[in-house]
Amino acid sequence: MAETVTIKINGTDYTVESGQTILEVCKKLGIYIPTLCFMEGVSEGGHCGLCVVEVKGARAFQRACVTEVRDGMEIETNTPAVREVRKTVFEMILADHRVECPVCKRDETCEIRKVAKYLGIPDFKIDSLYADGEIDDFIISRDPAKCVKCQRCVNVCGLISGVGVYGFFGKGHEATVAPPESLSISDTPCVVCGQCVVKCPTGALTEMDDTEKVLNAIDDPDKLVFVSFAPSVRVAIGEPFGIEPGKVMVGKLVSALRKLGFDRVYDVNFGADLTIVEEARELIERIKGGVLPMATSCCPGWVNFVERFYPEFIPCLSSCKSPQAMLGALVKSYMAEIEGIPKEKIIHVAVMPCTAKKYEASRPELDGDTDFVLTTRELARLLKRFDINFAELPEEEADKPFGEYTGAATIFGVTGGVMEAALRTAADWLSGGSFERLEFAAVRGMKDLKFAEVDIGGVNIKVAVAHTLSAADKLLRMIKSGEVEVHFFEVMACPGGCVGGGGQPIPSTAEIVRKRAEGLYNDDERRVLRKSHENPYIKAIYEKFLGAIGGEKAHRLLHTTYGKRPSWEKALKRAV
Repeated sequence: MAETVTIKINGTDYTVESGQTILEVCKKLGIYIPTLCFMEGVSEGGHCGLCVVEVKGARAFQRACVTEVRDGMEIETNTPAVREVRKTVFEMILADHRVECPVCKRDETCEIRKVAKYLGIPDFKIDSLYADGEIDDFIISRDPAKCVKCQRCVNVCGLISGVGVYGFFGKGHEATVAPPESLSISDTPCVVCGQCVVKCPTGALTEMDDTEKVLNAIDDPDKLVFVSFAPSVRVAIGEPFGIEPGKVMVGKLVSALRKLGFDRVYDVNFGADLTIVEEARELIERIKGGVLPMATSCCPGWVNFVERFYPEFIPCLSSCKSPQAMLGALVKSYMAEIEGIPKEKIIHVAVMPCTAKKYEASRPELDGDTDFVLTTRELARLLKRFDINFAELPEEEADKPFGEYTGAATIFGVTGGVMEAALRTAADWLSGGSFERLEFAAVRGMKDLKFAEVDIGGVNIKVAVAHTLSAADKLLRMIKSGEVEVHFFEVMACPGGCVGGGGQPIPSTAEIVRKRAEGLYNDDERRVLRKSHENPYIKAIYEKFLGAIGGEKAHRLLHTTYGKRPSWEKALKRAV
């Protein structure tokens, strides 16, 4: 049993576990303390100074994020003196921040606005000191004039993403948070995972907005605009409209997309089933005699990471395109060949939980499979812009033939899901029958690195699952050193997998990510068919259009290649 201490907060006695900070205790007790730099499980903070409290006997105000509770401690979190100090600190932060709330993408999710409301600041009429820095436009857009120097991006990129794009440079008012050597983000080995955007408390870091491009395509009479949506979008899109995280919203999502004017609405889960059929075949071929270990390749942040930092593992990547790219390639080629729609008339828009999917769509190897990518956040903003009441929409079905999916496809959105889906199909094919086991519990859960062994028809397959690129870095080092042996491993760049993706609604806390994951697992359990190769529409598309699984046509349309890309060394040489 953990040791406890007795403390007093705002006149009330509490017995709590020792070793916690005042901020951690107050969060658990539901006592709000403002902060802009603290990130649970990533960074203790200590930079912004907003979380000050009074502690009896202390000679100065204490920062709640770095001060541990002690037995007998008496804490006041909301005295007039505390409020005055917080207001002064906040005004100093705000003076260095460009205020443009009516047009800022962060809108009601901006933590600056939340703190301003809490502190009772009626408006933003504060003398501005900010330097109107040039906006760094890339897939991740950086506006230095909105940066409050909380250093969340520094910590999340270094500790979670394992890349370290951002640093803290200079002192005082001249201090900046930016890539080193004044590099643009596009000139760094940024993998575009978007976790910095999710953690940024303001609008200083945002994703490239493609909503106008999509609307222009919809309004073009010479174009047919098909849209598809990813597994984890369905359990997150309701959040900006007050719906509980994790609730599966396929019917309303389809309805909403039709209201926006898309000509057809497809489900990327169909592409996920297609990916698994091709990937399971590739895995079996490699086990029988090919390059091992094999790694999943559906996460573009992970692929980017390998190409930049571990090019020796490029041969390990599955040649399968991601579900987004597979569906895009299939839609354009199928419509041209089977329905006679000229390929140049078709626009494929994908709604994704991920900023890196925008990067993936631009890869020359994918030959325009996807024309535009909207994040879950962009779609939510678009729906609100056109006053579409998402919660009140009717339930509608996605268009055939690319609208049906199995349970295996829907768990693609959670860490371990791609691995589990692939094992379900590979198990059937290796055992020569119907492998009864459906759930592979060893690859589930939020532990950042997991290992398991699966016996299928006498074949012992060693697998590993990692989520976050810092965990992937650890796994790759273990494989290189011979510390572990694996035949097949999955990596997702974001915490929890796509459910915690860089394009998902903000906030994206660990609890919210967990609920989204539960929603996908529940969707899997409710499906009649739970193995990708059993999807009748997948069977039909091979019979009618693709030919043999892994055959010439399937390989040409559904597989891709990778190549070494610049890392930090080249970026810094270019800066000099």
